[in-house]
Amino acid sequence: MTRPSSVPPPVTAVLDASSRWLPARLGEVEELLREAVASYGETLGGDAGATLAAGGKRLRPMLVLLCAGPERSEGAIRAAAAIELVHMATLVHDDVLDDAPLRRGLPTVFATAGRDRATATGDLLLSRAFALLADAGDARAVALLADASVALARGELAQRRDAFDLGLDRERYLSRCRLKTGRLFECACLLGRDDEALREFGAEIGLAFQLLDDVLDVSGPPERTGKARGTDLLDGTVTLPLIEAAVADPGIREVELQALDPAGAEALCDRIAATGALETVRAQALEMVAAAKRALERAEFEPEQRQLLSLVADGVVQRYS
Repeated sequence: MTRPSSVPPPVTAVLDASSRWLPARLGEVEELLREAVASYGETLGGDAGATLAAGGKRLRPMLVLLCAGPERSEGAIRAAAAIELVHMATLVHDDVLDDAPLRRGLPTVFATAGRDRATATGDLLLSRAFALLADAGDARAVALLADASVALARGELAQRRDAFDLGLDRERYLSRCRLKTGRLFECACLLGRDDEALREFGAEIGLAFQLLDDVLDVSGPPERTGKARGTDLLDGTVTLPLIEAAVADPGIREVELQALDPAGAEALCDRIAATGALETVRAQALEMVAAAKRALERAEFEPEQRQLLSLVADGVVQRYS
């Protein structure tokens, strides 16, 4: 199998621990992703292809395949490719909204081609996701992915509404994360198998993933994250490390986020870290991973599938350790 670029060690660990069926299925997903963005012209197809070539963790496709198991191939491969296309589309659209110059350490489509082409690229990726499922006549998968996509949009709107609001509380933050991140992880698991225990597993590791991503934005370093330290602060995105830090250091609530420059964002990152907020948020993420593993115990699986899904949950934490 040709692995996607920039695959972090925890994901590689899952592949190395699996029998041959998982790497082979992921290779088929990669091929289908390439086919899905081809033949749309040099401009739009090129931008979509560059987004795909930038790689990624491919956690969501992996969850689809692991929950489906080795015996369910073609439908699971289509669903795995479709959910990654939706994820890619949201990243491209996020870059437009955030005026982001970098993604995974590489220039974004927004930075190289402008707002209009980046928006069109995201639209293409989103449309191809649903075309893959519609071509197979998989109404259940279409409904699951459509529901998750609506949740993503609601989560993005909530994040925009909450921008620069230092009065944001933990519950509001978690509600937003369940929509913007948790629901797509949950959807990945349900695309693989209809099981309420897997719904809970996906939702919990999705939340943990987001919490730890927010920790990494504060802790850096840029060569690891592919973006400047404190990017969320510069965007006005209030995350849990900032919320927890403001509890320990109430003076943080007096900071004018709108006035921050990159140097000011770095200084605020240091101030957040000094409160112990990063350790607090990491501990909360670990509790979510533990809850995900408890849910996994209720699902009926072959031993290898259970072991690999547990490794995925562990990898969410190891990625940020």
